[in-house]
Amino acid sequence: MARKFFGTDGVRGTANTYPMTADMALKIGAAAGRYFRNGGSNGHRVVIGKDTRLSGYMFESALTAGLTSTGMNVLLLGPIPTPGVGLLTTSMRADLGIMISASHNPAVDNGIKFFGPDGFKLSDEAELEIEAMLEGDIVPAQANNIGRAKRIDDGRFRYAERLKSTFPTGMRLDGLKVVVDCANGAGHKVAPELLWELGATVIPVGVAPNGFNINEGCGSTEPRTAAETIVTHGADVGICLDGDADRVMILDETGAVADGDQIMGLFASRWAEKGILGGDTLVATVMSNLGLERFLGDKGLNLLRTNVGDRYVVEAMRAGGFNLGGEQSGHIVMTDYATTGDGLLAGLQFLSAMIETGKPASELCRVFDTVPQVLKNVRYGAGADPLSAPSVQASIAQAEADLVGKGRLLIRKSGTEPLIRVMAECVNDKMLHDVVDGIVAEVEAVANVNA
Repeated sequence: MARKFFGTDGVRGTANTYPMTADMALKIGAAAGRYFRNGGSNGHRVVIGKDTRLSGYMFESALTAGLTSTGMNVLLLGPIPTPGVGLLTTSMRADLGIMISASHNPAVDNGIKFFGPDGFKLSDEAELEIEAMLEGDIVPAQANNIGRAKRIDDGRFRYAERLKSTFPTGMRLDGLKVVVDCANGAGHKVAPELLWELGATVIPVGVAPNGFNINEGCGSTEPRTAAETIVTHGADVGICLDGDADRVMILDETGAVADGDQIMGLFASRWAEKGILGGDTLVATVMSNLGLERFLGDKGLNLLRTNVGDRYVVEAMRAGGFNLGGEQSGHIVMTDYATTGDGLLAGLQFLSAMIETGKPASELCRVFDTVPQVLKNVRYGAGADPLSAPSVQASIAQAEADLVGKGRLLIRKSGTEPLIRVMAECVNDKMLHDVVDGIVAEVEAVANVNA
């Protein structure tokens, strides 16, 4: 069955535009409530967290109304990182966890992500069942069975204590000057507090959310401000989170950025040396750089690739018994500690590596040489399907033939935005750009015609 509402990471779109409307959120809450009310065993309890977008208030209220109308009891966490919702879903013995966030997207967007009682994101099958319920009549609870709602004031502190428990016992961050960029998002309080408690000298960036400035000129997708701050203050390292703090970029003492591939390569090699890398395998997506695959192969380690989306990484990790995975974009998943990507957790692991090795961030941030990679996005209009056009298919076929033995090509639709993503890797720089630009031009021509 094709998805109508759910993408690769829940339901997402522009606030007050279908399907991200208050009315739709109420229905989604009611459908999810009925689904888990039928099978839940944890007191019909739901935890809801959110990031700092203005529309979060609207969706929090609408979801609460829908959930309580079907007899679910709602626990409102307020602003908290997405991994905090996964953690508290299990620790508070809830049937369901919901995060209201559009992650790294602009403030005008928002989204609804679901976690099951085990703290992991819902399966495709569960989401499809909830979608099917949206198409029919959702039976409300009888008047005396309507649910209750309650605010939980210490959610972020519970989450912080869990993160500290993952840090080596007795280790402190004394002497380290750390820039932490919270993207004016969900981690704007917990991240600086946690690093300070562990002894670091903290220089915070992106910690003044106003409902409109999440991810704006800051965070993991725009790390320039953090890089400038590192240089200005002579900091040792930078940790750049995104709007819901489930992804991270690490910046070294020069302000240079290390993406998720470099971070995963570092962690995989260190864990393998310690004998704690499950199955000697790192799970990553088809977007991860070919250089990472070669680096792991040279160390006798495996790279298992999945479709794009941290949920698919986690599914492969659970199926194979692997404990480390993630995405080039900075989702780092460590199932020994968490059920989903956690930018702050990954940042702490990087800081512990700095302390244990005595090496500067610049050395730890560059564990392998990347194969040159280019990624370009093409936006298309509603109802358009540029990838089905014969001219686009012909361009892709020619590019694949040109890259045989020299690189690789990946073309896909975004799961969260109306974008065609064109990515290629090749050791020949001219060929790399020619291939990508040629496909982009063909896709743009079709997208403009259909716009």
